Amino acid sequence: MTSTTSARPPGRPRSGVNDVVFATTLSTVHELGYARATVDRIAAAAGVAKTTIYRRWPSKGALIVDCLLDAFGPVPLEGSSRTELMSSAVRWIAAKIGEPGVGDAFAGVFSDAVSDPDLREVLSRRLQDPYRIALQEALGEPESRVLFFIDVVVGTLLHRMGMTGEPMVDADVDALVEMVLAYFSDGAGQT
Repeated sequence: MTSTTSARPPGRPRSGVNDVVFATTLSTVHELGYARATVDRIAAAAGVAKTTIYRRWPSKGALIVDCLLDAFGPVPLEGSSRTELMSSAVRWIAAKIGEPGVGDAFAGVFSDAVSDPDLREVLSRRLQDPYRIALQEALGEPESRVLFFIDVVVGTLLHRMGMTGEPMVDADVDALVEMVLAYFSDGAGQT
């Protein structure tokens, strides 16, 4: 006799949906690319209804931003000197962008934000601001210098991912760290 009961209890799943959707989103983006990783495909792969996703996230962009926030977590500012703090931040973001699906999702949502002011606002407020503020506090730098640091580091890493489809190799991350540290250690651009 075969069982007709489902492995999942009836009704809406109450816990773990975000974790499943985030993991599935990143794996779908990794496998299909950002453009082909539609909400329909993500929902199907996650085993949830499309409406489940849209109840939590009004758009693919909002979903991707939350996936990235989940993937990145808080910036681990390690070290006691400004050199150590900046070096650890660069290496951390390089490692995160190199994780399967993360760099693809990051680059894709940035590309979408170019022509979507609402998505740009979400990216700025929800994704960039927490990291910018943490770096400002840790480094004692003004907002404009920390934004430049973020632009140079993230822009360089995403450019490499976009041009090669691969994350930056360790030797190039080392060179990026040296370049950024040289600029910030001599007070260049400080006002």
